[in-house]
Amino acid sequence: MTTTKTPGACAAAQMSEQGVYPSDEQQHHFAKRLLAWFERHGRHGLPWQYHHQSSADIYAVWLSEIMLQQTQVVAVLKFFEPFLARFGTVQALAAAEWQDVAPFWAGLGYYARARNLHAGAQQVADFIETHGRFPETVDEWQAIKGVGRSTAGAIVAMGVKKFGVICDGNVKRVLTRHRGILGDITKSATDKRLWEIATALTPKERSGHYAQAMMDLGAMICTRTQPKCDLCPVAGDCIAYALGAQSQMPVKKKASPKPHRHSIALSITHHGRTLWLHRQNGGGIWDGLWSLPMFMLPLDDDKQLDDTTLSDAIVKAWQSDDKAHDLAHSQLIEILPMPTQGSKVHLRHTLTHFHWHLYARFIDINDGQFQQIDQALTAVGIDYLWTDTPHDLALPVAMQKLLTLSDDPA
Repeated sequence: MTTTKTPGACAAAQMSEQGVYPSDEQQHHFAKRLLAWFERHGRHGLPWQYHHQSSADIYAVWLSEIMLQQTQVVAVLKFFEPFLARFGTVQALAAAEWQDVAPFWAGLGYYARARNLHAGAQQVADFIETHGRFPETVDEWQAIKGVGRSTAGAIVAMGVKKFGVICDGNVKRVLTRHRGILGDITKSATDKRLWEIATALTPKERSGHYAQAMMDLGAMICTRTQPKCDLCPVAGDCIAYALGAQSQMPVKKKASPKPHRHSIALSITHHGRTLWLHRQNGGGIWDGLWSLPMFMLPLDDDKQLDDTTLSDAIVKAWQSDDKAHDLAHSQLIEILPMPTQGSKVHLRHTLTHFHWHLYARFIDINDGQFQQIDQALTAVGIDYLWTDTPHDLALPVAMQKLLTLSDDPA
């Protein structure tokens, strides 16, 4: 029996930790094919795109890159233009107080991005004041808070319109598959290899077009699951495609399990209006946004609590001498009945570093308790309000979800 060496077998021989570095010919044709596909099938109408214009709003490009981190385009579209309408220049954003900025990010999530953007705007405004221009190089942009190497490359390529290289998650997925890279992308050696290949493939001219094309290829074609390889402009020499091994790349070590935290959120209502607190915690979670009063429960269970365990935890939290609660919540504990009974809602909300289980309890209070709460919160200087239209407030995603669930607490 004679065995014929197939293209798949050739590709298999090339797969390795470091993969196959593209030849000069492959470098030239990769960008050429990708850009031709982008012109016909890529996204061209997004409000932060300037690739068909001679110049760009660097500030708007930077804003979009920060908003798009770990967030889908469809979500960013709801926030980008309102944010830009309110803070139309980097100087306007730099001059604003954080409490004025936070509501325009409410609901977009990953709020540390917004804090870094605000701090970075102050750096950029100072840079412009000193140099008479925006930062223009990757090194200059990487000196700005919240701007990493890939984001800096994207800003330079698409905003400054100079040579810039991107190598974000989408690009890494494309390159590991195309070049047959089996190394763990969280390892420095693999990351270095990917940056070398990304730099080699990025054309010196039109690197902004190329950057947007790579983003679109990763988002639309070379997706994490079920990639559309039959539509891919560079599938012809893709090693993973030749082997049918797309699902094996990129290789990434399994993340450690996230811890679980449990909190009770109190919906305290008086004559149809509910109490909301304005969080001001120096850059902590949800700083500048509104939330229901919440109390951390002394548990680390990795699943939803049953009624008995939840009630026991609430009793311990209410009776504890631990002063971990802030002043507002300590005042409420002194006034409110222990909320171990009544209708309740459970929400599991996943953040970057942990899973957060929020248990909403609904408490109707009398006139005396209402007056006590008003006096206590006013005395300690807490910004609060009673409202029957909480959807009008700047709320974090978790609070928006709780409101939706609470429409039918049963």
